[in-house]
Amino acid sequence: MTTPAPAPAPGPAPVADGKTLGIVGLVLAFVFSLAGLIVSIIARKQSKAAGVENTPATIGIIVSIIGLVIGVIAIIANIALFATLGVASYTTY
Repeated sequence: MTTPAPAPAPGPAPVADGKTLGIVGLVLAFVFSLAGLIVSIIARKQSKAAGVENTPATIGIIVSIIGLVIGVIAIIANIALFATLGVASYTTY
């Protein structure tokens, strides 16, 4: 009777290259800029550690920053608009 051959040793665990997370970050960049920025930065960091280029993560970072800047400008414009409307409505005759 022969003895069975031993099972081969398991290979190394796969390294997360951040590609999927980069796509998630890009999608979030259009929906919620701050979350998109955070996820895209994490994905880019994982990709750098794995030695892989991650274009969706880079685009997600850029789109998120643009979205945040536009959001801040819109908030400042709304505050300025409502401040001027508030002053105009309290005039006395």
